[in-house]
Amino acid sequence: MKEDAALLPVEDARARTLALVSPLPPEWVRLEEALGRALAEDVRAQRTLPPWDNSAMDGFAVRSADLSAPLPVRLQVKETIYAGQTPRREVQPGTCARIMTGAPLPPGADAVVMRERTQLAPGGEAVDILEAVGPGHFVRPRGEDAREGEVLLPRGTPLGIPELGLLVGQGMLMAPVPRRPRVAILSTGDELCRADAPAEGRIVDANAPALSLAVLRAGGVPSVLGIARDTLEDVSQHLAATQGYDLVLTSAGMSVGEHDFVREALEKLGVERDFWRVAIKPGKPLAVGRKGGTIYMGLPGNPTSSLVTFELFVRPALRRMLGHPDVEPTRVSGRLDGELRKPEGLAHYVRVTSTWRDGELWVKPLATQTSGALRSAASATHLLHFPRTSSRLSTGDRVELVALSWGA
Repeated sequence: MKEDAALLPVEDARARTLALVSPLPPEWVRLEEALGRALAEDVRAQRTLPPWDNSAMDGFAVRSADLSAPLPVRLQVKETIYAGQTPRREVQPGTCARIMTGAPLPPGADAVVMRERTQLAPGGEAVDILEAVGPGHFVRPRGEDAREGEVLLPRGTPLGIPELGLLVGQGMLMAPVPRRPRVAILSTGDELCRADAPAEGRIVDANAPALSLAVLRAGGVPSVLGIARDTLEDVSQHLAATQGYDLVLTSAGMSVGEHDFVREALEKLGVERDFWRVAIKPGKPLAVGRKGGTIYMGLPGNPTSSLVTFELFVRPALRRMLGHPDVEPTRVSGRLDGELRKPEGLAHYVRVTSTWRDGELWVKPLATQTSGALRSAASATHLLHFPRTSSRLSTGDRVELVALSWGA
């Protein structure tokens, strides 16, 4: 407990990490490449949308004042207007126009009566209106979506599919966004080999491929630098190639073992360490520092620890680089199905699966929580936050959950 009391709380570690990070310089990219980033500047509307009042339903464009008489009211149908056509006639008292969804409202009309509330008279030249409506009924007003010159989307707006659709509607093909973060990934350890190399008593490095995929999903551009052997010289040689990246992720070598050389190699490189070790399980030996414009994050070597610390610390940093104003992990509330025990001192992030039951989200811890086994992350939907000051959680307790981005 004495040792753990000196560790940095998770929230403080994340805040200090994010304090080192800023949105990257902007670039103009095609809209499909901007998906998932945030706007680097305000975008103003270049056109008014819709450019005219138009119908929200198939029906009849009417003067609402004509419907003050006792129902049904018979009106003469003067024309039919389809989407993409321009009305040819003004709606005069006692008349109407048959209109389709999206078609411009003709002059004189101020409302639309849906087809189901009407009945065509024999011959189709007149229609009986069965419902009285007021001005604006089923009318999409001009400029409802955008007005030329106004700020359409402010700086910092995350660009999802609706936002990009809004830009397409303005005739835009490109958007200003921070460039994608360039991320170097380095695994360390004599016990590791590539998946395509003979094992010969070693284990396949799963960390670098998994982190590469996580970086890619978070919007970064990953570069895997290979595997550094457990010598100061080899680790230093690999790290020397990381200058110019926005973010460098190392896995393993951050503890105090005889073969843990990453911290020493980072110091030799001139990286100014901000903090080392966090009050968290898994992920305690996390370290973060900076040299110039490059952020260095030393992640634990256990595969699940690596993924958990990525979710809680690396992904928020990448989102900040991509211009997002809100980068904190998404939290939801749920109830625990099971019993959890631990000593006080470390915040545990328990991998759980979720089901919807009785109108609430219920979560069940995975059978194994071993940080060295990727199975303890496979199929997880959330991380359950077991606070550092708590020692017991029971079935039915309300718990805080972090939604995971690494699943299918």
